[in-house]
This record gives sequence, C-alpha cells and structure tokens, in this order.
Amino acid sequence: MARSVTSKMSWEKYVLRPVQGAPPVVLPTFIYGTAWKKDHTAELVHQALQSGFRAVDTAAQPKHYREDLVGEGIRRAIRDGTVRREDLHIQTKFTSVHGQSPDNMPYDPNDSVTQQVHASVRSSFRHLRPSEEAESADETYIDMLILHSPLSTMEQTLEAWSAFETYVPHRIRNLGISNCTLPVLRELSSLVSVQPAVVQNRFYGGTQFDVPLRSFCRAHQIIYQSFWTLSANPELLRSEVVQLLASRTGIGPAAALYSLVLGLGKTTVLNGTTKRAHMEADLAALRTAEAFAEEHPEVWQRMVEDFQGLTGDHVEME
Repeated sequence: MARSVTSKMSWEKYVLRPVQGAPPVVLPTFIYGTAWKKDHTAELVHQALQSGFRAVDTAAQPKHYREDLVGEGIRRAIRDGTVRREDLHIQTKFTSVHGQSPDNMPYDPNDSVTQQVHASVRSSFRHLRPSEEAESADETYIDMLILHSPLSTMEQTLEAWSAFETYVPHRIRNLGISNCTLPVLRELSSLVSVQPAVVQNRFYGGTQFDVPLRSFCRAHQIIYQSFWTLSANPELLRSEVVQLLASRTGIGPAAALYSLVLGLGKTTVLNGTTKRAHMEADLAALRTAEAFAEEHPEVWQRMVEDFQGLTGDHVEME
C-alpha cells in the first residue's frame, strides 16, 4: 500500500535534526546546484539568490566546481542587499583523491585523510567567507559539510568523518554524505557521534530510486537530497501523472516532476538551471503546486500515489 502523504508536507524548508550546541539549521527544499558552471558560476549564483533561492550547493572539487566563484556570487548578493548570510544555507563537500583532478586539488594527496580534510575545509572557509576581507575566513561558518562519497574503506571513511566532527557545531553546523548506499549509511550511522543530517544521491531508476535508503532516512530524521532529478529521468518527465499535474496547475513538466519528488517526503531537490527565467519559474511553481495540494488534497494524494507507483515507493521496504 502507498505511504500516505498529506498536503501539509514541507514545501519551502525543513528544520534539520538539532546538533547539540548548534543553532537550528533550516534547509530549503530547493537548493541551487553549482556543478559545471565554470567561469559563469559567480553570475549564476548571484542570479539564483536574486531569484529567491536561499540554499547553495558546491564542493571543494575544482574538477567540477568553482567554489571560489560561488563565494564571489554570495558576497555580491550580500553586498547589494539581496540576502543576509544568516538567511542562507551554504553547503560544500570534501572530495577524496579519487574524485579530484590530479593537477588541481585543494590539498596534498600524499597527506593523511585527516590532513586532507582540514586543508580542504580551510579552502572552503576561505572561498565561502561572506566578507571580502581575507581574514574573515577565520570566522566563517558553513551550514553543511558533505562527504562527496565514501572512501575506499570504512576505516578511511570514518577517519574523514572524525575530522569533520572537529568542526561541529561552531564552524560547521551539520554533516552529510553523498553517493552513498544503504549498507554504508547504516554502518556509518552506527559508528559516528554526529549523525548524517542529509544524504545527497542521484535519484534515478538505476538505483530503483533509492526506495529502501529513503525509507531509512525518513525513519532516522535524515533529509534526502535528490540530484540529476531531470536529466536522469526522461521517462518520469513524460509520465502521465507529471503531465497531469502540469496541466492542472499550469506549471511546466520539469517543475511538476520536482513537486512530485518533494511529495515523496523528507526530500529536497538540487536545481542547477542556468536560465534566470527558469529559476524564477521553478520557485513560483512550488508555490503553485503547494496551493493546488491544499485546495485539492484528495487529487494531490492520488497523484502522489500514482507517482509512488512509478518510483517503487508503493512498497515500503526497510
């Protein structure tokens, strides 16, 4: 039987599981993704914040991200009064040697995993500082540090995580992991002091849409961050239920797919559009879908159940 979904789902944000000593961390359901933006990164981040995004995802991985330009875009938005730092959720990642370009890493690959983490985090503090003054990096905080993927062994993964924990809660508010399977998540969660607050995974049919993993996340107050939601799912985009929601609400099919993914519960979506019109339209579409769900709760419930049938969520698994 399909898991019940109410129209009172969190459309705009989640408050993450509290970490002792840390202020509450609010995670918007739409997160602006900055991978592969290259030299356009600063301008696109600035446009995203002007359009209404209040969460930004990046990584200390020069191979795919310009974390330095992400910081530039954020500082520009702070300078012109678009946002305040305290209104933003900024998350970055530590990427192991295997995910880095050999010629451009934020650390010495010959160092220990612990030393690599500290060097990577220092570079992220420098890049993502809210003020132009270089020394402000010493007081910078980051809302979420994500392990880009498990390392080669659980021992190394735990070494990296232990280094992460030394920054919590004052310099880094929460921790997460990406590209993670359920067995790894179970083991990691059983061994660490600071529990993962998010899991960021590719949402697609190749992993059966992570149904068991997402069920584990819901049971343990972990938010699932979906990436490649559009590009990896052309079949879902063309599905009858997505097209029906788009038709009933007047929003685009892409926004309708995003809305139904959010309808699965305890889920956020990375959105990396490079068009300002799409940024604004996608954010507006969430409000439209929320209003539709509240005005037509039974219709919305049936749509979500139909979508659960496509993703496999109609069969709850542990």
